[in-house]
Order: sequence, then C-alpha cells, then structure tokens
Amino acid sequence: QVQLVESGGGSVQAGGSLRLSCVVSGYTGSSGCMGWFRQTPGNGREGVATAHIGGDMPFYADSVKGRFTISRDNAKSTLYLQMNSLLPEDTAMYFCAVDPPTGRSCDLGRDFRIWGQGTQVIVSS
Repeated sequence: QVQLVESGGGSVQAGGSLRLSCVVSGYTGSSGCMGWFRQTPGNGREGVATAHIGGDMPFYADSVKGRFTISRDNAKSTLYLQMNSLLPEDTAMYFCAVDPPTGRSCDLGRDFRIWGQGTQVIVSS
C-alpha cells in the first residue's frame, strides 16, 4: 500500500521561503508522475507543480513559476516543493500526490490517484 506523508508547512511572512517534504512509502516504480496541489476553503484543488517521477519535464502553475520548484530525492523516497518569495495568496493546504504510469502526460490536469493528507501553509503580509 502506497502512503504519502507531508511535512514542512507552517507560518511565514511574505517574501519568505518554505520547503515542503513528502515521504513516499510503498511506491517502488521508477516511472509515473508526482505532484503538489493546494486547496483553500470553498475552492477546488489547484495544481501547483507536477513532473515525471524522475523529476524531469516539470509543469508549474503560472502563479508559481519562477518561485516554486518540484524535486525528488530517490535515496530518501521523498518529494519536495521548494517555495520562495511567498505571497499571501499562496496560503493554502498543500497536498502531494503520485500516480502510476498510464502513458499520459504528467501535466497539471492529470488525475492523480494517490494522495497525502496535506500540510498547511500560511503566508502573512
């Protein structure tokens, strides 16, 4: 059974940085997709950054391009989302996700099937 556990959320002032981590257990494949999503109360889940599980071919939401970076440490079975120059509008619950290969793109519109529980990020002005 695949499990994802996020950490690294917290409160930070605008302009600051956070690095979210997502420990992945039970996912043994070297292919497929990984991603980070966020959600605010009353809104749907928004794709922030996705990529092939190997870390190549990343996709970023326009709102985070140049500020956020998705990556993976294979040795630690951990996904990361480095978030710099944070803005108050980045405040949300952040979720990591993985999805086994289907032959389709790992873009932001992909329907990911395995999710973590989320970690809260609060950015104050």
